[in-house]
Amino acid sequence: MQTMTKFTDKELVAAYANGDNAAFDVLLSRHQKTVFSYILRTVKDDDLANDIFQETFVKAITTIRQGRYEDNGKFSAWLTRVAHNLIIDFYRRQKGENTVSNDNVESDLFNNKELCEENIEDRIEQRQLVADIRRMIHMLPEAQRQVLMMRFYRDMSFKEIAEKTGVSINTALGRMRYALLNMRRIASETNALVPA
Repeated sequence: MQTMTKFTDKELVAAYANGDNAAFDVLLSRHQKTVFSYILRTVKDDDLANDIFQETFVKAITTIRQGRYEDNGKFSAWLTRVAHNLIIDFYRRQKGENTVSNDNVESDLFNNKELCEENIEDRIEQRQLVADIRRMIHMLPEAQRQVLMMRFYRDMSFKEIAEKTGVSINTALGRMRYALLNMRRIASETNALVPA
């Protein structure tokens, strides 16, 4: 791991795609502060920012493991775009496709072409990604699966999950962390079975 800190993002992504989990740990530690800061600055809510941050890295894990990540620029820009799209999705769900105010947000979410480009191929990949994540979730232990199901399919915050399951927020977050680690392992083990 010591020498991996000198690797470029591109080298780390390649190493992780080839099964080296330590490479993803370096990517995570390298980019987590920037990505989380962007999310928090945009949504201005700690719980929501934590939820979107977790989802961002779940998508990163799955996309890289399935060989669907294309290095078209900086990895950090791609991560930010993933986070951005999750933020937009959240607000669309909250407002039921109604207009969302952009007045109190420092960065212009809706008029930033670099972050908002999407085509039919992106939509198809997104659907496939959701299906793959669902398949991996069903392979998790019950307690971890329960947290992920509540988070991804019921849009519950970690506070709500903790209350519903009768555990502390830290326990709910811990289960999510272990679920992510297990999903990484599952993605690695089932890579050949999952469509690219």
